[in-house]
Amino acid sequence: MRVIAVPVKPLEEAKRRLSRVLSAKERAVLSLAMLEDVLDACLRQEGWDVWVVSRSEAALEVAVRRGARPINESGRSLLQAIGQAELAMRGRWSSLAVVLADLPFLTTEALSRALSEANGTGVVAVPAESDGGTNLLIRRPPTTIPARFGRSSFARHRAEAYRRGVTFRTLRVSEIGFDLDRPSDLATVAASSRPTRTSEVCLELGVAGRLGVVA
Repeated sequence: MRVIAVPVKPLEEAKRRLSRVLSAKERAVLSLAMLEDVLDACLRQEGWDVWVVSRSEAALEVAVRRGARPINESGRSLLQAIGQAELAMRGRWSSLAVVLADLPFLTTEALSRALSEANGTGVVAVPAESDGGTNLLIRRPPTTIPARFGRSSFARHRAEAYRRGVTFRTLRVSEIGFDLDRPSDLATVAASSRPTRTSEVCLELGVAGRLGVVA
């Protein structure tokens, strides 16, 4: 069994660091656009099932419409959502890839390259460029090390793998390493020529002009 799990925060809690630029409703629209971009890449991975784990009805509706498996999150945190996916999987030969939902530059090809590194047992991870977090975590089996997300979590994943004697592979992939959290990240997406749903939303919201005012 091979699963790509995409945990999604409740939309009312999403991207609060962008509140100087976008309203709560606009941040929700942006979050759903990023989810669609992430699902574009995930659903094209042959041999992998895609699960969306969330308390957001809108996010689960997107999952159903796109053909991913919707999982109604029973916990209250990202780690609990990932734990829920872990519990739903069985077998030491299963692989669980956790892909964050705020990777607007994720491509099918970049994700395929990363997943191809996960053929054996152990851990494969892609660090976040901004804060040393973890934007992609692949584990075989799914509980070979505990999941840890947030600032500096990549180093914690690596240290835990070494402590347990588990193979750990680091990948640095720009399309996966970039996540959208801060106004400066929003500016990068707004200036990009990549034809994504996220960039379309930025254009529709006039993000470039707003950032000029905020700056």
